Amino acid sequence: MRRVVIAGHICVDITPGLLATTRIEPGRLFEVGALAMSLGGCVANTGGDLADLGLPVRVHTAVGDDELGSIVTRLIAQRPGMVGPPLVVSGANTSYSLVLEPPGVDRTFWHHTGANDRFDGTTVPLENCDLMHLGYPPLLPGLLVDHGAPLVALLERARAAGVTTSIDLAVVDRDSATGHLDWDTILRRMASATDVLSPSLDDLTSALGIDEPPGMALVSRLADQLIAWGAAVVMLSSGSGGLFLRTGSRERLAAGGSALSGLSELWADVRLEIPPVPVPEAVTTNGAGDAATAGLLYSIAAGVGPQEAGTIASACSAAVITGRPTTIDTLLELRPDLTSVLTVDPGGYPVR
Repeated sequence: MRRVVIAGHICVDITPGLLATTRIEPGRLFEVGALAMSLGGCVANTGGDLADLGLPVRVHTAVGDDELGSIVTRLIAQRPGMVGPPLVVSGANTSYSLVLEPPGVDRTFWHHTGANDRFDGTTVPLENCDLMHLGYPPLLPGLLVDHGAPLVALLERARAAGVTTSIDLAVVDRDSATGHLDWDTILRRMASATDVLSPSLDDLTSALGIDEPPGMALVSRLADQLIAWGAAVVMLSSGSGGLFLRTGSRERLAAGGSALSGLSELWADVRLEIPPVPVPEAVTTNGAGDAATAGLLYSIAAGVGPQEAGTIASACSAAVITGRPTTIDTLLELRPDLTSVLTVDPGGYPVR
């Protein structure tokens, strides 16, 4: 079984039950629904989805010494398949997001980075590790100083240890301190040292200041650019546009660390458009991109082909959108054609 570390950003997602009539208006009171609170961020979402798929993960993240930090520590300990308490940073506040998702409208986040500001990658454990996934650099300012030098140092340390590296991004707030950084340079340096990249289209356009209509031409161009900068596998998500999977040469994949090198023949020079899995009713889009990343990483760890990997990633995203866990049973319900892949155990993973 592949040994996976999920590192970086974690927060508490606080989601009020907004109604169609809810709005911000000074002096007014508006009735809302019940409050939902859950773990959020890359470590909780992608890590939890991998655990649901049957692939245990070690987590490496930071929280403050406050009540929210205690909640995060308790919820991680209660989650099957997730190992490792978060680091508690004295005097720091735990990160949280207010997730504003009115009916029929895509979500908006009000985010406080909190203890994530202290994450610099120096203590990420890489011993006995095959694959390290990191998210999200735009919300981890400690990785971004000096044009991303700490981020590159972490990636180079992983590469030297033979670890496959994976990164997911987040939308860059252009009005924040990190929004004013030289993201073109940061992304170039990051891609040259990263094996797997799974950002959304919004992540990249916000980082690079691109203002043009979304579409497959833009998605394909950005994926090609990340491959040209040195990444081995790129999966871009674009909401209702689905997923786009692009891979590099056989030689680049062979240099992709423990989890990826054995797939160099099967995965080389791929260009795939993966449509979204139809769902009867969307409950939330929060965490859908993280779930797609989990599906991709699970597929790489299990050694399946790129077409099947794209389908698994898309099905994981659909599971979250419908409010269900990313278990094998859920994926087979959404995509029965995955039976031959998900009921055969190519990598030593639990199956249904």
